[in-house]
Amino acid sequence: MLPLRATVGPLFGQIDVGELTVYEDAAGAAAGFVVGALVVYVVGRLLFVPGVTRVVSSRNRNNPTLETATRTYTHALVVLAAGLAGLVGAGYGSLLTDSALIIAAVTLVLGVAGQEVIGALISGLFLVADPDFNVGDWIAWPNGEGVVEAVDFRVTRVRTVNNETISVPNTELTTNALVRPYGRERYRVTEQVDIAYADDVELALRELVEVARADDRVLDDPQPTSRIIDFAESSVTLKAEFWVASPMDVNLVDVRSQFRRRAKLRFDEVDLTLGPASGRELSGSLNVDFEGERGPTTDLVGE
Repeated sequence: MLPLRATVGPLFGQIDVGELTVYEDAAGAAAGFVVGALVVYVVGRLLFVPGVTRVVSSRNRNNPTLETATRTYTHALVVLAAGLAGLVGAGYGSLLTDSALIIAAVTLVLGVAGQEVIGALISGLFLVADPDFNVGDWIAWPNGEGVVEAVDFRVTRVRTVNNETISVPNTELTTNALVRPYGRERYRVTEQVDIAYADDVELALRELVEVARADDRVLDDPQPTSRIIDFAESSVTLKAEFWVASPMDVNLVDVRSQFRRRAKLRFDEVDLTLGPASGRELSGSLNVDFEGERGPTTDLVGE
């Protein structure tokens, strides 16, 4: 058996010292990147983001949108700063002073992001800057309605009446008409019913108001109202309006269902016809002729 020195000696002789130096430099750069990025991120996440958010919130107490937007954008800034600190820690700080490289990086980012993403970012900034658009507001747009929960870079999170959170592209909210008639403290419920022309319209209007008041969740101020909105071909269309508290504090689906159930029961009690069937008036004449053995023939002429 050969001596250990004789066996190991040739093995070390085959290792290039330059390769070890390359690996050592790479490991040092990776460690520098991790340490630099981690330190900046932890400090920014624990101190910078809460501090800036607290200052913005204290100066804009009536605009909760700025609070969520500040938290989102400052966190993104911290992530960017952590990445730059990691580059410096890895020994690549000189890259940050190369204007050509910076321009190329920005061009690459814009090209990858695309027009839609950039448009969503800009739309998000417009939503945050809009004083009439706030977190907690009930909004309605062509494709839905709900309470605004947060405005992010690309989408706005909205909670619907079914307690579902949907992500709406910011561009959809800035390019369409937004309806904000309800505010934060109450919500207007609108229901339509059709009754026959022969029914007592005044009685129907009064009954709709009383049906709305029968629900404890309906507010007394503003008071429930009802009115005639249309004369259809075979019916009169009525509309009832009443208000409830914040739509996230009550079950709107149940409120609507209970109103319709009570309206049907009450209208049956007072002999009011809901949703009368459409009728058509037919006119014409019936002629019967007897022609010998073939039996009678009938001609129906009408309009």
